[in-house]
Amino acid sequence: MKAFASPFVAAAAALVVALLAPPAAAQATDAENQLDAVVKNGRLRVCTTGDYKPFTFRDKVANSYQGIDIDLAKSLASSLGVEAEFVETTWKTLLADFTAGKCDIAMGGISVTLERQKQVFFSEPYLVNGKAPIARCEDEARFQTIADIDKPNVTVIVNPGGTNEKFVREKLSDAKIEIYPDNVTIFQQILDGKADIMIAESVETELQEKLHPGLCAINPDKPLQYGEMGYMLPEGAVVFKAYVDQWVHLAKATGEFDRIYDSHVK
Repeated sequence: MKAFASPFVAAAAALVVALLAPPAAAQATDAENQLDAVVKNGRLRVCTTGDYKPFTFRDKVANSYQGIDIDLAKSLASSLGVEAEFVETTWKTLLADFTAGKCDIAMGGISVTLERQKQVFFSEPYLVNGKAPIARCEDEARFQTIADIDKPNVTVIVNPGGTNEKFVREKLSDAKIEIYPDNVTIFQQILDGKADIMIAESVETELQEKLHPGLCAINPDKPLQYGEMGYMLPEGAVVFKAYVDQWVHLAKATGEFDRIYDSHVK
């Protein structure tokens, strides 16, 4: 007697298989266009601003980059058997440049935010950070809280387009906010008396305190806002993200991350 399979049973079985199996086209596209494409091209294109010590700094005279995330980008590229190629961007154009496909990854002290997460993927966080003030040392006691800073007679200087500007505009309503375009020389403006204070990532304020005698990082161990840093990856790049996450994990587990970090901070 011939076995008879109900068309309803067959349809249900086909539906289960379809739902359980990830779309082959999507898998192929992700693999081919991200991780495989980087290896095939022989280069890892890294968007970076080059103006954010200790993470990324471009020496314009030597036309070279240095910093924590520059060294880590080279390490990531080496793990893939390719060369790191740095693509210059700005904080204001970072997201647009990245989503336009100008690079494979963005690195350089980039804060993980929900607004950015709407358009890109992020690696697992590699550093917990937060916003902290930096001011002339004689003013350290004067600027302990947001309420202390948010006064009409206080000038807060900030670089445009990034999370620093977003933070001060959200938190300050009475203080004068001055936009200064050069994130490399911005701290000298405070020393010169052209501004009273800047709010930036706590690790940056600690470094700038060393680079600019007379400036003091204010409570960098107790930042005004919790924050995390991660590496920006193309939306949907599941395979590439998994690789980068594993590389971050191993860099931390083997001590490579700490060695690179300490070489630029301590």
